[in-house]
Order: sequence, then C-alpha cells, then structure tokens
Amino acid sequence: MKKSVLVLLMMVTLSCATSNKPGMLHEDELFVTRRYVGEFVDSRHSDPVKAGSPHLIWIKTSQDSVYGKISAYSRKCDFIPGDRLYLRRVYQSPGMFGFWIYQIENDNEVWYRISEFQHDNKILVQTWF
Repeated sequence: MKKSVLVLLMMVTLSCATSNKPGMLHEDELFVTRRYVGEFVDSRHSDPVKAGSPHLIWIKTSQDSVYGKISAYSRKCDFIPGDRLYLRRVYQSPGMFGFWIYQIENDNEVWYRISEFQHDNKILVQTWF
C-alpha cells in the first residue's frame, strides 16, 4: 500500500513539474537572446530631466528605420562608427523570481544597459524579441 501511494505521489509530482504554468518561461524564449540591430552610426547624450534621474545616450544605427534611436543608460558612448551592434536580453534571478534586463553591445565587449521603454518609438524593448 505504501509503495503504491509513493509511486502515485511521484507520478503526480513529475507531471506537474513539466506543465506550462502561467508566468513561467517557455522553452523557445530562451533561445533568442541576441538580435542584430545594425551598425553604429552615432550617438548623442541627454542630461537627466531632474535630479536623481539617469543620464541617457541615444544610439543611432544603420537600421534606424526599424528600431529608431535606442536609449541606453550612460554619460558617454564608446562605440566606434561601423561597429556591429546587438540587443541582448539576460535573465537575472537574484532570488526566487527573475526578470529580463536588456543591453546593447558590440563584438568587443562594450555594452550598455538600455531602458525598457524606448521613448523614440514609444514601445517596450521586450517586443523586439
């Protein structure tokens, strides 16, 4: 009797572990973590709107018609004209729950965290993935 209850309990546990619960990541979401956004053209800096707000740089790429100017947190931009730029999403899980952060990077390990809301196109950056 005890063996059959234990086997039944293990089967229920395993079947629940593989189900797609709301809020969990789907398997295909983990594969696309980097997206090409064009070659770097230029950037401009904008000061904080009020004290305590972050500095932003606005990055223009060769695919500006698709993405618009991409806003990232920084005072200066170290990308060189012609650098191939990519958007990368990184899953951070400091505790029990995690979240995605988004960054723009080149092939030479220069990267900046980008703001989740792109003011130029008025969209969330997560829709690009």
